Amino acid sequence: MDIKLHYTETGTGFPLILLHGNSESGEVFVHQKAYFSNAYRVIAIDTRGHGQSPRGSAPFTIRQFVEDLHAFMDDLKIEKAHLLGFSDGGNIALLFAIQYPERVSKLIVSGANLDTSGVKGIYQGVIELGYKFASFMAKIREGAKKNVEFLSLMVNDPNIKVEDLKKIKAPTLVMAGTKDMVKENHTKLIKNTIPNASLVIIEGTHFIPVKKHEVFNKEVKEFLDLA
Repeated sequence: MDIKLHYTETGTGFPLILLHGNSESGEVFVHQKAYFSNAYRVIAIDTRGHGQSPRGSAPFTIRQFVEDLHAFMDDLKIEKAHLLGFSDGGNIALLFAIQYPERVSKLIVSGANLDTSGVKGIYQGVIELGYKFASFMAKIREGAKKNVEFLSLMVNDPNIKVEDLKKIKAPTLVMAGTKDMVKENHTKLIKNTIPNASLVIIEGTHFIPVKKHEVFNKEVKEFLDLA
């Protein structure tokens, strides 16, 4: 890997890796890090080009982030871990579990989507307008290029094939908010296609790990505690 990912680590025990959403950092999981460090080695990563992790020269794509995670786990000699991914982090987690099923013990994804068709039109429309505007501005302002890359992840990624979800071997918890930006039928499609998956819908928006963290953490803990 051309860079070293920034991360924070708290607690001891079996590794629980937290993967944040678009344009965020591992700090979005402040409530999860404190809560789960009592039982797990909680590792919150800043994805390439996010937070304190450098951009590097590799492609800025969900699939590259998957390879970054694989290299990160190898560097820390983590053979297997639980993955908890929120939003784009959930998309990274899904693809990682598809490509490296032997490295995932349990999988939790919140507000994940397979492609742009899974996002409600009102949200996707704003994202695509923003992407077009940022792409135009990037021609005249150097600083706008970063926004283009962030928005590109929500316009051109993750493009996960539905049938590939069947390759996931880990017990999986699929989560979303009742008012999530991801369509409920899309969330249910993900749950229904992954073998050994369960579904939890929490009253709230896309940001249930932050805004509804008490309920979110309780549901995740119950899932992780299952034999």
